[in-house]
Amino acid sequence: MENFNWDPALSKLLSALEANRASIPQCSDEEFNFLSELLQSKELNALVHVYNKILRNLKDDKFFPILSNAMEINVEVLGLLASKTHVSEEFKELFQLLQKPHVQALLIAHDTVAQKDYYPRLPDIPVEVDEDEETVKIVQLVKSDEPLGATIKTDEQTGKIVIARVMHGGAADRSGLIHVGDEIHEVNGISVEGKTPNDVLKILQSSEGTITFKIVPADSKGVFRESKVRVRAHFSYKASEDPETPCTEAGLDFEKGDVLHIVCQDDAHWWQARKEGDRNMRAGLIPSRALQEHRIIMQRQHLQEKSDDDKISLCSVPVPLPTLCPRPRTSSSSLHESPTKCSLQGIKTKKIMYDAAENDDFDREEIATYEEVAKLYPRPGLYRPVVMIGPPGVGRNELKRRLMATDPDKYKTPVPYTSRPPRPGEIDGKEYFFVSREQMDQDISSGKFIEYGEYKGNLYGTSAESVTSLVNAGYVCILSPHYQALKMLRTPALKPYVIYIKPPRFEILKETRNESRARSTFDETNSRGFTDEEFDEIIHSAERIEFLYSHMFDEIIINADLSMAFEQLLTIIQKLESEPLWVPASWV
Repeated sequence: MENFNWDPALSKLLSALEANRASIPQCSDEEFNFLSELLQSKELNALVHVYNKILRNLKDDKFFPILSNAMEINVEVLGLLASKTHVSEEFKELFQLLQKPHVQALLIAHDTVAQKDYYPRLPDIPVEVDEDEETVKIVQLVKSDEPLGATIKTDEQTGKIVIARVMHGGAADRSGLIHVGDEIHEVNGISVEGKTPNDVLKILQSSEGTITFKIVPADSKGVFRESKVRVRAHFSYKASEDPETPCTEAGLDFEKGDVLHIVCQDDAHWWQARKEGDRNMRAGLIPSRALQEHRIIMQRQHLQEKSDDDKISLCSVPVPLPTLCPRPRTSSSSLHESPTKCSLQGIKTKKIMYDAAENDDFDREEIATYEEVAKLYPRPGLYRPVVMIGPPGVGRNELKRRLMATDPDKYKTPVPYTSRPPRPGEIDGKEYFFVSREQMDQDISSGKFIEYGEYKGNLYGTSAESVTSLVNAGYVCILSPHYQALKMLRTPALKPYVIYIKPPRFEILKETRNESRARSTFDETNSRGFTDEEFDEIIHSAERIEFLYSHMFDEIIINADLSMAFEQLLTIIQKLESEPLWVPASWV
């Protein structure tokens, strides 16, 4: 007790309380003793001691955050813990704690303060100038191998050379000296009056060392807050092959399926983005959603005009548009210029063959460009349904059978419903759920079936509730529905993981199926091999599925060799159960 560091202020307060005890008659002995014990408690004295120490550090300007990316580190830690929750209860508890909204909100608030990215902001100090004079600032930047990270253009109203955009994370942005709308008057002492953006770029290309700009600042600099939006790209992009990019060197190349961090969406036609996980801080230009959708529409119209035949096109091929802004090409060291119903074809005992006639009304082409995504972490004991999509005959049902055989107590498939009466030996709820035609019609109208159809006057189908019940019971629900069911399955409630089983090219498809003596799924009356026409039909159907639904696929397995395809499937299932994965943002 004697060696404890008692706070002087609390000691004085305690002495004053005891000295004036008699003059406070309304204070009971119980209240007085409580307050006296509180002022003498080690806990309170320690807290005040810590408070005073923090206050002194703040006054000395020594108190500052060690990190400014606590939330980013939290995401990395969650990724490491995801595969270790089964190791111990401590791992599991920490994994769940770091996902709690209050903890994450605290970390986000910490980062906001650490980055000084908060409101309100004090307005700039006004500069008094004569009415006939302009405020001019001199900006010096050191030229290096890194692009300066800005684009310029000619202002249509004034004819002046102005900064069109500043690439976030680039040299110009990091300097904090150049802003969108700034007018450039001189570069290295050379006036740019009456010059074009190409002329300015030539001056920059011939400059060495320090580059000096004489600039008239824009009236309003604005406050940039970096977007936290992540999207998955549903097309590939290469800036060097895009004739309309404001600047090839400023473009960001990406592949279909890449996750992009959209930094800025201020420009209606060109967004600024980085690849997720890329250590390069400078953002690059990519087509905006509106621009890419317009390109796809123009391309489809062009293809429709060329031929009325049914064609499979590639959505990712850019279609030229009217030029949006000048596009001088420069070296990298210069300033940049700137199913509701489907019919069943065939049914086998205990197995429905969902080989539906193609429904063009249901299968309208979607314009898939970017999809906003977020990380979904594995939930112990609550598994995402695995949905295998592919053309009839590609082998997805065999892959499903093999997977379920590895652990029948873990992998389950929903029991289908039918309006036909049970046959001898069939048990309700085992082979099928047997219901009346009227009940099935009513449930179909209510949207309770993810897929359904009619065969020989009887209805068959799979209900969404049967999938949900398997998931909630802790099973991995395995589905291999008709591809049109994707639009009913891919919902925030089910959160399915979609695997596309794709056929190899014709020669390999024919060779592998003939070697394994595979039986045709197109003919139920005779057990025979596939014909060349049926192989062609498998490939044609696969092309159609891929064209219409590829933006919904999470993985693609090319089933050239069944054993290898099955090993790949097992690897995917393991990843699904142990790693955080990108999903539509509305699912999280």
